[in-house]
Amino acid sequence: MTNSTWKLGDKLVHRLGFGAMRLALGPNGAERDPEQGIAVLRRAVELGVDHIDTAAFYFHGAVAANDLIKRALAPYSDDLVIATKVGPSRNAAGEHQPEARPDQLRAQVEQNLRELGRDELDLVYLRIGNALDRGSGSLAERFGVLADLRERGLIRHLGISNVGPEHLAEATAIAPVTAVQNWYGLSKRDDDALLDTCAEAGIAFVPFFSVQDGAPDGAVAAVAAAHGVTEAQVLLAWTLHRSPNVLAIPGTGSVTHLAENVAAGSLELTSEELGRLNSATNA
Repeated sequence: MTNSTWKLGDKLVHRLGFGAMRLALGPNGAERDPEQGIAVLRRAVELGVDHIDTAAFYFHGAVAANDLIKRALAPYSDDLVIATKVGPSRNAAGEHQPEARPDQLRAQVEQNLRELGRDELDLVYLRIGNALDRGSGSLAERFGVLADLRERGLIRHLGISNVGPEHLAEATAIAPVTAVQNWYGLSKRDDDALLDTCAEAGIAFVPFFSVQDGAPDGAVAAVAAAHGVTEAQVLLAWTLHRSPNVLAIPGTGSVTHLAENVAAGSLELTSEELGRLNSATNA
C-alpha cells in the first residue's frame, strides 16, 4: 500500500496527512463555516489521518485553523502529530508581515501553544523567505532560538521550510532536523536532490502544493482515466511513490474531497505509469 507509515520524530504516522491552510478560507474568498472545518478535521482523524500541518497565520477573517483544530480534536489523541510553523505572520487585517526576527520567534511559538491548547508543540518548522520565494542567507540564529525552546520543553521536534540544501546542513549542525517542508510536486522538481538527501538522513520531506499542476502532455489525465480517479489523486499518489520519506499534506474544506485525498494514499501506480509521468515532466 502506498500510504504506509514514517516515523516523524518519535511517532509513527501515516504518510497521507492533512494540511489546514484551507480550513478557514471558503469558496470565492469568503470565510468558511467553522462547523464545516470542524467536521472535516474530525472525519480526517476517523479516516486514519494522524499528521496535521497548521500555522497561526492560517486564518481568514475571524476563522482560524488553529482554533478549529482545538475545537475539533482536543483533548488530543497521543498518536496525533500536529506540526506548525513560525517565521511568517499576518496582522489582524490579514496582511503579511516581515519575517520574524530571532527575538520574535518565542512569542510565535507561545501563540501556537495557546491557540492549539498545548503545553508542548509536536513539530515546529522555521519557515524562511517571503511567500513562495526561496529563503536565502543564514538561518542559524533563528533556528538556534527554536533549538533552545526545544531544550526548554516547548517544542518536541524541529523542521525547516522553504529552504535549500545549504540551510539543511546549517540547521543539522545546530540541532536534529525531523522534517523539511518545501514546494514540490510532479511539475515542480527543483528539490529532487534535496529530497534524496533527506531520505538518506532519515528526514521526512513534506511537500506543499503537490497537486497544483500536472504533466503538460496529458499524462496525468490518462493515468487518472485508467484508474477511474481524479488527476489530483494521481498527483498525490505520484508524490507518495517518489520516496518512502515523503509525507503528503493535501488540504481541503470539503469532506468529500477529503475522502478522495485519503483514498489516493492507497492508489498503486505501475512502473510504466510512473515512467510516463516522470518522462512527461523531465522532457
